[in-house]
Amino acid sequence: MDILPKISQEVLLPVLGSLTSPTVGFPSGAQARIVLCVKTISLIALICLRIGQEMVQQHLSDTVRNFFGAFSLLQELQEQVMPDLGNLPVPLSNGQLLALDPAVLMELQKVFSPEMAYITYIPFSCLLGDVIRVVVPNHSLVEKLASLYQENVNPKSLQVVNLEQTQSVASSEQDMRKAEPFSSYHEDTHSGTFGSVLVGNRIQVPVDTQREGLGLLRLSAVTDGFIPSSSSEENTLKQDLPRSTHMLCGNWLAYWQYEIGVSQHDPRFHFHQIKLQSFSGHSGAIKCVAPLSSEDFFLSGSKDKTVRLWPLYNYGDGTSEVPPRFTYSEHKKSVFYVSQLEASQHVVSCDGTVHIWDQFTGKLLRTFDELDSKVPITAVSTMPPPYHSISVASADSVLRFIDHRKPGLQHEFRLASGVSAGLIRCLAVSPNGRSVVAGFSSGFLVLLDTRTGLIMRGWPAHEGDILQIKAAEGNVLISSSSDHSLTVWKELEQKPLHHYKSASEPIHAFDLYGNEVVTGTVANKIGVYSMLQSSALPVSTTKLSSENFRGTLTSLAVLPTKCHLLLGSDNGVIRLLA
Repeated sequence: MDILPKISQEVLLPVLGSLTSPTVGFPSGAQARIVLCVKTISLIALICLRIGQEMVQQHLSDTVRNFFGAFSLLQELQEQVMPDLGNLPVPLSNGQLLALDPAVLMELQKVFSPEMAYITYIPFSCLLGDVIRVVVPNHSLVEKLASLYQENVNPKSLQVVNLEQTQSVASSEQDMRKAEPFSSYHEDTHSGTFGSVLVGNRIQVPVDTQREGLGLLRLSAVTDGFIPSSSSEENTLKQDLPRSTHMLCGNWLAYWQYEIGVSQHDPRFHFHQIKLQSFSGHSGAIKCVAPLSSEDFFLSGSKDKTVRLWPLYNYGDGTSEVPPRFTYSEHKKSVFYVSQLEASQHVVSCDGTVHIWDQFTGKLLRTFDELDSKVPITAVSTMPPPYHSISVASADSVLRFIDHRKPGLQHEFRLASGVSAGLIRCLAVSPNGRSVVAGFSSGFLVLLDTRTGLIMRGWPAHEGDILQIKAAEGNVLISSSSDHSLTVWKELEQKPLHHYKSASEPIHAFDLYGNEVVTGTVANKIGVYSMLQSSALPVSTTKLSSENFRGTLTSLAVLPTKCHLLLGSDNGVIRLLA
């Protein structure tokens, strides 16, 4: 209803202006004009049926009036224009002078004929009732034209034809009715009747003939004009849609019924543990999950040495299992990182060797191996657009930047010296691409400026191994550690902004949703922490039930637009929960 005035002003009225114009002729003549007229008026009738009489009078009066006003305009032109005159100005009742082409006038006469009046006015009179006399000022003229057409049609001959068709079809096509659910039943003349049509032991009540008025809008094209569609077709506007596998049902329906009632301005992440989808295909534990930017697909890397691309559709009732759209099988070891390089729409995955490949064709574009077999690659991160670079960290605490479009290295930086810092476990790039933070196995964090190559800061952030790092807007860093802590940092500030402590087990996987951190643990607990509150306790904690999630949680990703969670497990199955 909010966009209905816009639809009327920007779509329906301009189309009707062309259809009813006495100065514009159609290249294909009257036939194309009739087709467009019927399509347009059918659309308007569908909207009228949807919104009701009062809303039609309030919002669509101009649209309906413009269409039926063409019959009055045509009558006025016919009274004033002589057949032998050329393009002469014709004075109209509103004081305007109209330069009329006789060819266009003949076209209008074929289009806005008594037949068109009959097949359009009758359905609208059924839809609107007495309101049509208010909406259509020239209703008396249109009624007269409609009755004129009705008188020219011989109803007796039509009944004879229909009766013959009924008798022949009733016996020969009785079995075809089951295969044609949209065709109405013909009268069975071989069985007895008692008010209604008796079919076997079932009494079938015929469709109310008064409600079939809109069926007149379903027309078939002939050379000279249009005739009403066959009575064997049900009224499309009142048809029940066939049940489809893509219709929302079960858990999906329950989820969306709740979502409709939630305010769009609610910034919180609501987790109801509604199981929406399962994605099965991996034979090993899920090591990483990465939604694509559109949230229509996501990538997953597994211990089974494959990367799979999955579609995200509202499909089934929540219990169906979706197969992968594509499987990349070029890795030789367990895949621990996968992501999309947004600038070039390529996929970056790593099993110790970085693979850059095309997500549409699966073609391998480039690989990057460790420079020394004793110093393996331990962490990878892609740069945000418009950068095409990929940051790669190795066990010798060296951070390298590569570009898939060029051979060799772009840059190389040593982030730490000695063995005290340990191995680089994870990397995170800021949303603007200006800084990279590396997390070490010793709990140390190092911040590098990508523009200058200088280390801006290095500090002991945790007492245990760094498990994961995320970078957010406003120079904010979030890190989790094996010491059961989750900490929020400002890049260049010494003290943390927030420090959360998990009592039972460390947070090994987390993702961001606005100003909240959604976390997962090996105990299959989902927690939501707010970065706007100073409390060390989570806003909410949910224990995943065995019915919705089986196995041990190994990876987690948030779909921020859809407010869904992708959860990977050690049994190779990924589940979508809300």
